[in-house]
Amino acid sequence: MSAIGLRERKKAATKQALSRAAIRLAAERGLAGATAEAIAAQVGVSTRTFHNYFPAKEDAILYCAEDDVAEWVRILLDRPAAEPIWEALEFVTVGFVGDPERELDEVSLVWQLIEESPVLAARSHSLHARIGRRLGVAIAERTGTDIERDLYPNLMQTVVVCAVKTALEFALSSGREPADLIHEVFAQLRNGLPQPPVR
Repeated sequence: MSAIGLRERKKAATKQALSRAAIRLAAERGLAGATAEAIAAQVGVSTRTFHNYFPAKEDAILYCAEDDVAEWVRILLDRPAAEPIWEALEFVTVGFVGDPERELDEVSLVWQLIEESPVLAARSHSLHARIGRRLGVAIAERTGTDIERDLYPNLMQTVVVCAVKTALEFALSSGREPADLIHEVFAQLRNGLPQPPVR
């Protein structure tokens, strides 16, 4: 590996570590207690280094969500061109929840922090618009639609993100396997969410 490649990987790892530390500290101490100094100390870097990566702690907390969707987009665009879009998205999201290095509890913590903090909620709104558009553009490219003119890629990216969030929340509360729930989610979406039979 080249020196440049190694350096970029180290920078990415540091950014990820700072984001995770910010999430943990905000969950433990509240948003006010998750200072830039405390976050940097958790990772063993200076406060100046923290600010080289993030303007503020809120950006650090929300970074993981943006990084996750960026990874979804990369994987989605690498899937075989002839693969139906539902299958491609199911592959991407099952891989996301099944990644052994991913802390799904951490994902849930971010959602909880957003719900509890008006500041994070406001920032997350603009973040979701930005990352949702990135996913929508990738879906449009895969389906031959236009993100500006067609409802389809805009609707699909919103449905998929909400569906994954719902599946993960249900997995964490029920103890069921997240990947199994993702498969179930996509099966129901493909079928148009038919009304279940009366019990």
